[in-house]
Formats: sequence, structure tokens, C-alpha cells
Amino acid sequence: MLSSTAESIPPEWEGGAVYTLELPARCPHCKEVVRSLRVLRLRRTQVSFTSPLPRGGRAIVCTSCQTIISADVSTL
Repeated sequence: MLSSTAESIPPEWEGGAVYTLELPARCPHCKEVVRSLRVLRLRRTQVSFTSPLPRGGRAIVCTSCQTIISADVSTL
């Protein structure tokens, strides 16, 4: 089941790596059973000051509804 928001995601944004789960899990957002997750790279693209924050990170996305499940910034 894809929401109207997920259907409007441009194809070029659907990159990243896909990881298969050892066992199926249920997405906390769409409640669908998922067998894989997409991992996307985050890159800092704008900052108006010298930032001590990391320049990138990762976002984990449900392959069924395209909702972000987890995201963090870290040194890459």
C-alpha cells in the first residue's frame, strides 16, 4: 500500500542500498510486513555558520510506504 505522498517521490530519490531483513518485521507507520529496508545517505548541504555537526549520516526507510523509520547524523 503506497500513500499519495509515496507515489509522488521522484524516481531519482529512490536510490540507496536495500538490505534484506533476516526475519520479516512490521513497519511502525504503515503496519505492512516488510522484508527489506532502504538505507539512504544524508549529506549536509547548507549551513549558515561553522557547524560542529557531522557532514552526513544515514536514513532508514520502509520499502513499502517510503516513510523514514530512523535517521542519524554521524561522521562518514
